[in-house]
Amino acid sequence: MGGRARAEVELEQLAQQIRYHEAAYRAGVPEIPDSEFDDLVDRYQELAEQLGVDPSERLDLQPGAEHTVGFETVAHRVPMLSLEKLSPSRRDSSGQAMPLVDQLNAWFRRRKNELEVDELPLIVEPKVDGISVSLTYARGKLQRAVTRGDGQKGDVITKQVRQLGTVALELEGVRKGELEIRGELYWPLSDFARYNATLEKPLINPRNGCAGMMKRKDPAGLEETGIRSFLYHVAWDDGVELPSTQRDVLEWLADRGGEVYSSEVFQTSSAKKALDYCENYQTRRSKLNYDIDGMVIKIDDLTLYPRLGATGHHPHWGIAYKFPPERKATKLLDIEVSVGKSGKLTPVAILEPVFVSGTTVSRASLHNFVELERKDVRIGDTVLVEKAGEIIPQVVEVDKSQRKRGARRFVPPHACPTCGTEVVREEIFVYCPNPACPDQVRERLRHFASRQAMDIDGLGEVLVDQVVDKLGVRSPDELFRLEVDDLASLERMGTKSAERVKAGLEEAKGRGLARVLNGLAIRHVGETMAEDLAAYFKTADALLAFAERYAKGDEEAIELVAPAKSSDRGVIEGLARKTADSIFLELASPAVRKVLDGLADVGVSRSVQAAEVREVAAVAGKTFVLTGTLPTLKRTEATKRIKAAGGKVSGSVSKKTDYVVAGADPGSKLDKAQSLGVTVIDEAELLELLGGQAE
Repeated sequence: MGGRARAEVELEQLAQQIRYHEAAYRAGVPEIPDSEFDDLVDRYQELAEQLGVDPSERLDLQPGAEHTVGFETVAHRVPMLSLEKLSPSRRDSSGQAMPLVDQLNAWFRRRKNELEVDELPLIVEPKVDGISVSLTYARGKLQRAVTRGDGQKGDVITKQVRQLGTVALELEGVRKGELEIRGELYWPLSDFARYNATLEKPLINPRNGCAGMMKRKDPAGLEETGIRSFLYHVAWDDGVELPSTQRDVLEWLADRGGEVYSSEVFQTSSAKKALDYCENYQTRRSKLNYDIDGMVIKIDDLTLYPRLGATGHHPHWGIAYKFPPERKATKLLDIEVSVGKSGKLTPVAILEPVFVSGTTVSRASLHNFVELERKDVRIGDTVLVEKAGEIIPQVVEVDKSQRKRGARRFVPPHACPTCGTEVVREEIFVYCPNPACPDQVRERLRHFASRQAMDIDGLGEVLVDQVVDKLGVRSPDELFRLEVDDLASLERMGTKSAERVKAGLEEAKGRGLARVLNGLAIRHVGETMAEDLAAYFKTADALLAFAERYAKGDEEAIELVAPAKSSDRGVIEGLARKTADSIFLELASPAVRKVLDGLADVGVSRSVQAAEVREVAAVAGKTFVLTGTLPTLKRTEATKRIKAAGGKVSGSVSKKTDYVVAGADPGSKLDKAQSLGVTVIDEAELLELLGGQAE
């Protein structure tokens, strides 16, 4: 293979990895730290330049830039641009590494020259590690909350922000005009730890957990997470009297009920002192109840901002300082391969134990075999380890200067290391296709019993391992066939504990179809997709019959869930063709049908429970969109009652919307509904449609 051909192969592999990690980032479960994602992007750009790839044909390389299906998307009146960053990898014109102080001095000189001033006051603020949010207020009342998105357009998350209850819904003393305030939604460490302790599979870090929470279509329960907000910038105002400096704006926001970090800011007219403050602030990070990933240096005088302008990527009034992650060097002793519940094979580094970010690390993810080859990781190498979000250990780099003779390359397996089945490859990933693979069985049963799925009281990971290893359980239905005596025979299990687990199994039988589907560990079927499938098909038999039609290529079935026109919506919110293929082909497989039949044999409900849905004729099958503040119903209560009556609630208005329920201060959804001719009703009319449905 020639040099160009090798570069083209590497470029495609990088594109696949970037798309995968962007999707993981948006889902709130990133597998690599931001610094490593940046490395992938830098290499992709370098190769794209070498190969002469037209910029219009390259990937959108902003993690999280894509919008979430099911959310209304709006344009930002003023783009939400990223800040220019001080970078330790930046080099000067001679190719030498450029110290951060030189970079900051150069930026500071440019700003003073552009403004033709000798002195320029700066303000330094902590950069809270959360998700950016735009809040629009009219006459002091919150009208709309929007994510950063791609910087030009973002997703509307007003109902999620309102449900949180931590963002001021009304600015004290503001009775006229409009303004847009920008801030950060963040998850305090103590609240994140409390919430994470309730999960079978912990969230990777507060920031990405927060991002995932704010993209919940049903915001019920968000107020219990403890997610909070910091406000830091007024992007524009119309008819609102504001102070002329950034420091005073922070005080103004605090006086009107906003949460700010004005006590944490530092003012100076010296670039060096600003940088010193940034570097010294690292020692305070461990004492904060929230994550910060750096500092922001801004010009304090807001009246100068229009004169400074911006590039297409960043404004000129500020620059960011990022804290370097803690990295420790250690020896890579071996590489093992783990098999996940979906059969995905993942290389895992076995390390000489090293203390990183508060814990001793002896194992770390290597992500996938393409990444392993790209980094040229070899057994016996000295590697640098850091924690993604200071939680998940990752091998981020090889210190090749320390490589010794005899360091061995790792050859990706052609057969599953657990069951010996020949592996299959899907893009950059390797899978074991054998559903009976012991490791897959173990991981699937752990997931099936977890709180997110069947929530079987007392059946944790350790006990699952025992019922697999000592009692020979291989499928979910066999869990329900276990007797008290079987369970009591296991290590550290007395009769009372066994009775508790048996009672938990009996209770779990009535969880309903959505929980069962989530528990089956079908690729692309998580909690939300399981709920949507259950709500539409109602029973496992109906779902399996449809899956069989889909698998046989029935065009009507395919068009129903994955319309050929991208502008059309299928009956399952957010289901694209490729994902639909994966889901319904797996549902049509004999292995999945056997599991579902086995669950029916032991009395597990495979239908939507009567308590979950009691259809009301005027609502069943109809799609509703809620906008504005309803007089008596909370948004979550209205959503719950519509779904319980057999209706659907969508986050955006389209031609397929049946009703828009409008309350006080409705947003752009009302305008869109009127332009499309969609029926608009108020709360009283919604309650009339719901009829005799009990609360």
